[in-house]
Amino acid sequence: MNRLFKRANKRISLGNAAALLVVTTMLGQVLGLLRIKLVNANFSAIGPESTDAYFAAFKIPDLVFFALAAGALGVAFMPFLADRLAKNDKKGIWELSNSLLNLLAIVMAIVGVIIFVFADQLIHYIVAPDLSSEQLHNAATIMRLVAFNPLIFTISGIFTSVQQVFGRFFFFAIAPLIYNTSIILSIFIFKDSLGLVGLGVGALVGALLQLVIVLGGFFGLGYSFKARINFKNMEFRQILRQLPPRAIDQGVDSINSIVETNFARRLGEGYLSYYENAYVLYIAPTLLVGTTIATAAFPRLNDRLAQNRSDLFRKEFLQVLRVIFWLIMPVAIIMYFTRGYLARLIFSRDSPEIALILGFFVGAIIFRTIYIIVSRWFYSHKDTKTPLFVSLFAIAINIILAYLLSRPHPIGYGVEGLAMAQSIVAFVEVLILMTVMFIRDHKLLNAEFWDGIVKIIAVSGFTVIATYMMVSIFPLLTTDTGFFKLGSKLLAIALVSSLVYLLMSVALGLSEVQPIVKKVKAIILKPIKIQ
Repeated sequence: MNRLFKRANKRISLGNAAALLVVTTMLGQVLGLLRIKLVNANFSAIGPESTDAYFAAFKIPDLVFFALAAGALGVAFMPFLADRLAKNDKKGIWELSNSLLNLLAIVMAIVGVIIFVFADQLIHYIVAPDLSSEQLHNAATIMRLVAFNPLIFTISGIFTSVQQVFGRFFFFAIAPLIYNTSIILSIFIFKDSLGLVGLGVGALVGALLQLVIVLGGFFGLGYSFKARINFKNMEFRQILRQLPPRAIDQGVDSINSIVETNFARRLGEGYLSYYENAYVLYIAPTLLVGTTIATAAFPRLNDRLAQNRSDLFRKEFLQVLRVIFWLIMPVAIIMYFTRGYLARLIFSRDSPEIALILGFFVGAIIFRTIYIIVSRWFYSHKDTKTPLFVSLFAIAINIILAYLLSRPHPIGYGVEGLAMAQSIVAFVEVLILMTVMFIRDHKLLNAEFWDGIVKIIAVSGFTVIATYMMVSIFPLLTTDTGFFKLGSKLLAIALVSSLVYLLMSVALGLSEVQPIVKKVKAIILKPIKIQ
């Protein structure tokens, strides 16, 4: 058993962990986009089976999970597990894990019952007003089906957080693929019988299957479950003290999403679906670049502080921050110029509105991605209050801006105003957090860091020109429909733009491109062994 424990403690490298998460997250995003495309293809944005009901149904369960559980699972929980692991205290890890698991399971079960009982009222008065009686029925039924998904996700989340501390990312990475696959299959299985409500069945089954997959990640770790909550444990009490600010911080985004859902629905039928489709396109690169790399780096950053190596923490944090900024810039540029292609790819029947919204999301793509790693700086220092206060300030600004900017034309910008508000607030949030970081650590944002940032911006300028030229060569025509026709144009534009970005990065000597250069050289210049 001791040999198994030591083997479990052996971590994969940061690069391998990031690569695994990037690949699986990319697959997950592809499945997510396919899921949305198939939902759009099989159900209308307008009418009794309006997808407005589908998108509205998940808002409250998502809020519950992110506010009550997600805040504790990663950033407020993992640093304490890292401390225990540094001391090779397996018993302490299981005690903390079981205490949090049992407490949150009780809370989530109670909240699940409340959601199940009051689904109609939650939909009608909070999430999506003005739904027709049939739309309200569909939304409430789906909400009841997924009412206990937060409980299931909480259990999965605690288990995967423990596995990440041990350096195990595989089961954490592949589990979400099962969830999307289940919803996709439910479209075809239940379309003619349950209709839109069948998507809720798929989400429930997917959550359960995801938990089953996650349980496989405990093999060899010697995990021992005990139905006990040890409130006398000082570290557990510290986690509980950090949980409220982190919970509110996490819940802020979900609250913001509910507010935006409410505003979008008030603009008229279908606008909620258009906004959610654009949101899915916007969030995909944020998760792919920001979340995957930050998730892979977070355990390492925690280890550096647990080892009292603030110098290595600072160095590795800046490396990750620059890599994320370097990666997200070309993605944002390409998405802006190809927003029409992407919108038609995901929603061929009514894509202009989605393209308009996505264009205003570009600023949020950049700054929300950066926010993910910047917030980890505070969480690694076990500071959950600063991001909380900044998030509360940000949500206040966002609600005001969303209300003002999303008013109908010509007073406001309509549904596009919601995306404008997101981009503005994301920039402000990152600016405030980075200012606080610099005040606390004057050595953090040094001249070398800013030199790299300036070079990345310069490289991005050349990429803007290249992408604009490629879009002019391969314009979006009214006859362009279907995956292969749209996909071939998108691929051509993305490949050329990315190549220009890489070549200009090499020309300006950016360190972020060096691993790619070395890999290419190794492939091209690898000697051929002659038998």
